[in-house]
Amino acid sequence: MKAKLHYVFDPLCGWCYAAAPLIHAAAQLPELKIELHAGGMMSGDARQNVTPTLRNYVMPHDQRIAQLTGQPFGDAYFNGLLLDTSAVFDSTPPTLAILAAQALGFDGLALLVKIQLAHYAQGQRISDGAVLLALANEIGIDSAAFSAAMREQVSQVDVHFAQTRSLMQRYGLRGFPSLLLERDGQMQQIDLSPFLGQPDAFLQWLQNQGITPATTSRAAFCTPDGCEV
Repeated sequence: MKAKLHYVFDPLCGWCYAAAPLIHAAAQLPELKIELHAGGMMSGDARQNVTPTLRNYVMPHDQRIAQLTGQPFGDAYFNGLLLDTSAVFDSTPPTLAILAAQALGFDGLALLVKIQLAHYAQGQRISDGAVLLALANEIGIDSAAFSAAMREQVSQVDVHFAQTRSLMQRYGLRGFPSLLLERDGQMQQIDLSPFLGQPDAFLQWLQNQGITPATTSRAAFCTPDGCEV
């Protein structure tokens, strides 16, 4: 049985974006299946308009992430999106997009990469349906099929969020990002903090757990934007 890496994240979690190179490293292991669990960090009543308060809160985190990991943050994000008070940070639409992609048989991680780069590097509104449709098209998803799948997932997304939060409570996960390594029905929580900015060390740690390395690398992954809880 393959090992499974449960990745608890949110598309608007900056520290998830910091962990992106670690997810990339994990994706190189063919004996490791990565399962996504979105937490709805900024969904429902928690969705927020961009305000000076929000900007002042996220920018120190983002600057530290950039310094620690080298993850790219664009001027269109820092001096565009974070100054646009008409923009809304809402985790539900990008989560719907990822669930829709998976329902259609596409790689949810591949779309997550697109979503995170659109947000942090390009300063796009990833809660906008047109933006999400364009990103889905980039990974080969048909527009009509994607739109239909998005509508179908509306009735499922709150169940997904509840399942994620139940998983977090069951294993004492503090927030986003969190990782659980499942082998033979046993769960092991992984402390990400020592590995941030060190994907090679994380890959070596996974290999030391007996997970087989790949002979060729998969496509690079980034992680969500997030706030550590």
